[in-house]
Amino acid sequence: MNIPFFIVLFAVVFAFIYILYRQGFAVLRRTSAIVLVFRRGKNEDKATLDSCTGWVKHAGRFRESKTYEFLLDAQLSKGNVEVILLDRKKQPLMKLNPQSPTCKVELDIRNRYYLRWEFKDATGKCELRW
Repeated sequence: MNIPFFIVLFAVVFAFIYILYRQGFAVLRRTSAIVLVFRRGKNEDKATLDSCTGWVKHAGRFRESKTYEFLLDAQLSKGNVEVILLDRKKQPLMKLNPQSPTCKVELDIRNRYYLRWEFKDATGKCELRW
């Protein structure tokens, strides 16, 4: 394989993954866990965890401009979870955790948002609905 072809191939693959991430189809994560099953739905995220520490981040796909009510249902036997909604500049708009599980936020479809889940030795199930 010649070097210029490899560089072009790498650039194309990187661009494809970046486009998927920007559109909310790809997920970035940095975790250490025995089990981590993370599922994204149209109006929800779900996670099943066993001794999970780390974070998962993805672009939020909100289909209309309106006030969204977020509800975190954390059924953990140990550990902690926190969900942070970030704006395009990565500034937090809200933080949810088991002690503060609901929040209303006005979102504009023209802006980009990111959901970041943070786990600290968490075991159990979590669901975020909006």
